[in-house]
Amino acid sequence: MRVLMFGWEFPPHISGGLGTASYGLTKGLSKIPDLQIRFVVPKAYGDEDKSTMEIVGAGDVEVSRKLINYQGFLKEIEYLEVNSALIPYTDPEEYFNKVSEAQEQGKTFIQTSFRGKINFTGKYGSDLYQEIANYAIVASILGEANDFDVIHAHDWLTYPAGIAAKKVSGKPLVIHVHATDFDRSGGSVNPAVFEIEKKGMNIADKIIAVSNLTRNTIIEKYGIDPEKVVTVHNAVEPVEANDSTIQKKSYDDKIVTFLGRVTLQKGPEYFVEAAYKVLQKMSNVRFVMAGSGELLNKMIARAASLNIADRFHFTGFLKGDDVYKMFSLSDVYVMPSVSEPFGISPLEAMQSNVPTIISYQSGVSEILVNALKIDFWDIDAMADAIYGLLNYSALSEMFKVYGKEEVENLKWEKAALKVNDVYKSVIN
Repeated sequence: MRVLMFGWEFPPHISGGLGTASYGLTKGLSKIPDLQIRFVVPKAYGDEDKSTMEIVGAGDVEVSRKLINYQGFLKEIEYLEVNSALIPYTDPEEYFNKVSEAQEQGKTFIQTSFRGKINFTGKYGSDLYQEIANYAIVASILGEANDFDVIHAHDWLTYPAGIAAKKVSGKPLVIHVHATDFDRSGGSVNPAVFEIEKKGMNIADKIIAVSNLTRNTIIEKYGIDPEKVVTVHNAVEPVEANDSTIQKKSYDDKIVTFLGRVTLQKGPEYFVEAAYKVLQKMSNVRFVMAGSGELLNKMIARAASLNIADRFHFTGFLKGDDVYKMFSLSDVYVMPSVSEPFGISPLEAMQSNVPTIISYQSGVSEILVNALKIDFWDIDAMADAIYGLLNYSALSEMFKVYGKEEVENLKWEKAALKVNDVYKSVIN
């Protein structure tokens, strides 16, 4: 079986959990005999792991002098030169404005490079709608030029690409919903983003949701037939501790960590408020907010206004070995997400022997037993859970041992077998 797969990021060039999930799943799929993956990204840097799949950069595909009529997302395109702006977590208002402009123009002329290729930079700029359209152009070319059995598109920015490839090839399309705009926006859904998501769901032959929470959103909010939507929970890539991932503490203070985008969806404000309550009861603890996002400055200001800034550390975005270095320093990990389709970071923390607290409003709470669970808004319960794990060593040790054991059984190979069954169902 040959799979044409579309994503927008791939390790080590990632901005969040989606790239990590895509990598883990493709590695799991590579263990299945006679299954081949061609994974397409806007820009291939050359340092991606190609041991288990072929990586194709959309910017390496020749498109010059090729007229493409892509109904629904672009009226008519000839050829163009663009800068990459695939932003998985963009401001919906900015996206809506770009969509409106393109629809008013009706027809876009696109200039390629001298070699007839679109210049994807791989960075996250502001011209999002054009970037999605360019990606769909390349997808239609790949759909015509390649021999494959099924198309797999990861999340909404790649749905137009998946639809374009399906349109020219007639092959079945599977879309993988890692999040919806209901999660990203906190319920204030952007109509343009919703339209792309809904169109992808309607045209797809099958939909993979990363949790039952996400599956219910797809069915209830987008009106999709339940028979069409399958849940396949994420897993975690095994990581062995080594000198590059272990950091020694030079002080006795406990460390409580939040790691994720500092956005409404992730609930960072509840983490700050719970930290304040813990610090009223004990002083030998530091809180770390590792991540970036539009609420970061607000969180810094809030910590200062609560007079706990000397106990708070803001690291910025972490990836790769830096994530595991942070976990090696941590005594507790907290994910207080308001709406989390899944959430891989708790799995990474638990396999690093860090006792973990997660919100009930996360998909990962459906499968984890050995993690403390709280409602995101219940800062008293969150503070109590943090305090208990920091002060009762037997409790902390229990969650370390059983949590690591539980997570080690959550393998991408198992998720890949379920995805392979989805492929077979649409092909047959």
